[in-house]
Amino acid sequence: MRAVVRAHGKLDLSKYHKGAGTIFARLLRSIVYQQISGKAAAAILERVLALFPNGKPTPERLLKLRASQLRKAGLSVQKITYVRDLARKNLDGTIDEKQFPKMSSAEIIEHLVQVKGIGVWTAHMLLIFTLYRPDILPWGDLAIQKGFKEVYGLRALPDKKRMEKIARPWRAHATVAAWYLWRVADDAKKK
Repeated sequence: MRAVVRAHGKLDLSKYHKGAGTIFARLLRSIVYQQISGKAAAAILERVLALFPNGKPTPERLLKLRASQLRKAGLSVQKITYVRDLARKNLDGTIDEKQFPKMSSAEIIEHLVQVKGIGVWTAHMLLIFTLYRPDILPWGDLAIQKGFKEVYGLRALPDKKRMEKIARPWRAHATVAAWYLWRVADDAKKK
């Protein structure tokens, strides 16, 4: 990893954290972005946010929106189900972002995956880019797997167990390592 850090310079995650908003807003964004191109997702998110006063989504307001409004903004029927479940679980206390600072990363993941449409990968991204947890290894991310393969000269993409074993020496700093592994995967794409 030392050579990777030298090659890619100082870590800068600040661009990812600007205007992050609430956890509800970040998770709403994550759901909108699932399985579509970034450009299409950005356009849909812009239309969805326009449905909220000052573009600031709240669970209460989301549940008051008609499905037809959300469809017109570009959300699929399935994603409407997901964002409504997210809103309900924020209101009923299943997802209580005020408790997150007191919770372990594993506890936060356990809470988040109760929401339809949110899996471990989405929880990992929230822990890295919104909650700034230093020790998150997003083992389900394909680019991270590719980064491991490239850096460690593996023949195949590693599974979670293999990545955890390799990461032992720097596991407490896995978030930083993930950023560098993403850079390695990006570089490999360009070759």
